[in-house]
Amino acid sequence: MTLSAAPRLLLVHAHPDDESLWTGGTIARYAAAGVQVMLVTCTLGEEGEIIPESLRELAAGAADQLGGYRIGELRSACAALGVSDHRWLGGPGRWRDSGMAGVAANAHPRAFAGGDLDEQAATLAAVLDDVRPQVVVSYGPDGGYGHPDHIRAHDVTMAACAKADDVARVFHAVTSRQATESGVEALTHVPDLPYRLPAPGELPVTDDSRITTTVSIADVLSVKLRALRAHTTQVSVWQSAEGATCYALSNGIAQPIPAAEFYVLAGGDPAGAGTDLFGGL
Repeated sequence: MTLSAAPRLLLVHAHPDDESLWTGGTIARYAAAGVQVMLVTCTLGEEGEIIPESLRELAAGAADQLGGYRIGELRSACAALGVSDHRWLGGPGRWRDSGMAGVAANAHPRAFAGGDLDEQAATLAAVLDDVRPQVVVSYGPDGGYGHPDHIRAHDVTMAACAKADDVARVFHAVTSRQATESGVEALTHVPDLPYRLPAPGELPVTDDSRITTTVSIADVLSVKLRALRAHTTQVSVWQSAEGATCYALSNGIAQPIPAAEFYVLAGGDPAGAGTDLFGGL
């Protein structure tokens, strides 16, 4: 991996835990290589479903304290991954988790997906002007799986990056169909798996022909697992005695953890970017 002087990578994610689920290995890899890795999180994740029974009263429908709890989870994950600079878009709690499409939380007056796009983009643009990343990562136009906050994070990122002179490349984090299907098939042979295997088509995937960049995370996989485990309310990580590893969200569906993370180049020169977000810069 050949990096230019003072390389800077900024990632824009919708909720705490998204940074670890979608890009945790990438963050760990580049941080270990000396890249300044910066993270912007758009909401506190107040509407998340809670896995541990002992913490259920934090939920939005009860004490509504989950967002504050997840600040601590994200802090631990960032420390594990090597994030050098973390910011909440507009400050902690400025915009609220909108929940999944079609739920009552969509109408909350501070719901991120219903907020003023121009204001949100200007807020992110100010961050870009301050830290001047060469590479920015967020989601594709569908948000990866249709979550309103992921879609809005995409819109905000693309609008802000369009006005940022220093951003040389913009990537969308995606999941590989081939890697996901291969990982699920391997899990079918694992005894005593504590989660349900996904049905065909149940996990969101991207056709591999669209993937432009594959970042190996084999050497930092343990770091990604440590970050995932920091998000206790949202993620359950399991590893067999033989080393097979997967995770599940509150739905209890087993999801494989490939030894690479995958991206679609959305803006910038593709030369050299096949296995390195900074390749050729």
